[in-house]
Amino acid sequence: MSNSADVTATLRTTPPAAATTQNAASSTGTSDASSPNSDKITTQYDPAQFPMPLTPTDPGWNDLAGIRDGPRMNATFVTLARNSDVWEIAKSIRHVEDRFNRRYNYDWVFLNDQPFDDLFKKVTTSLVSGKTHYGLIPKEHWSFPEWIDKDKAEKVRQDMKERKIIYGDSISYRHMCRFESGFFFRQELMLNYEWYWRVEPSVELFCDIHYDPFRFMHENKKKYSFVLSLYEYIETIPTLWDSVKKFIKNHPEHVAAGNSMGFLSDDGGDSYNRCHFVRPPHPIPPHPPFTNPLPVVQLRDRQPQLAPLQGLHRLL
Repeated sequence: MSNSADVTATLRTTPPAAATTQNAASSTGTSDASSPNSDKITTQYDPAQFPMPLTPTDPGWNDLAGIRDGPRMNATFVTLARNSDVWEIAKSIRHVEDRFNRRYNYDWVFLNDQPFDDLFKKVTTSLVSGKTHYGLIPKEHWSFPEWIDKDKAEKVRQDMKERKIIYGDSISYRHMCRFESGFFFRQELMLNYEWYWRVEPSVELFCDIHYDPFRFMHENKKKYSFVLSLYEYIETIPTLWDSVKKFIKNHPEHVAAGNSMGFLSDDGGDSYNRCHFVRPPHPIPPHPPFTNPLPVVQLRDRQPQLAPLQGLHRLL
């Protein structure tokens, strides 16, 4: 499906760069069109030749016109959305494109447990300056695993509903949390990338992003970033920390050196201090959209890790 000029004209004041040549990929992620960054992706470069303005006093801080020179990381935006979210995700895309991606042209992966319809593909493809891909989540990644006692689970949901606990009786929210914790980075489309930036429907960016966060994290050897940290709703996770401690005891080989235990616990891991990372990605279940999603991540070995700092992430 090619980009739609009439939708572009309706939804934005300035068409995204390369929008007239990019094609939307099918639900299997196949497409003949290439990403506008295909020839720019590299980690073999001299950062001094392509300086990034990190403060308002740096040269080039106000140079926000046109496509930014320099290398690109093997990175993508990723969004979990339904067809009914189309106009809310359109708002998010406009913010991200206008504040950042119109100068960098990174790809965008959309994931759904149902096939995306033509309207969703048409609108999102017209707005994204990079290449768009649409993935269908396998049922086994969006359902109860076979070892779950469904009767017990239903009783727990009903109890949480009666106690007015947030998302207490929501099945889809549980599927989403499970998917974001262990399956999103195993999707076929995500295997093509090293870094991702998660964007949810209805997010807003209120200022320009003057540099490439993917490059910044690569050059500074960062793996995760997150937006802010709130207190967790402890009623939603009554058994989580006990399960974490059991896992640590049984599998010390999976506990990374220099981890973030000191950020999550005030007593060396005996108890959880309710620190909840609000980002976009990885092992902590996401909350509803917040206003500023700076979410870059590198996924290492494509395995969930204890001590997950999140935001921009890497997917090695």
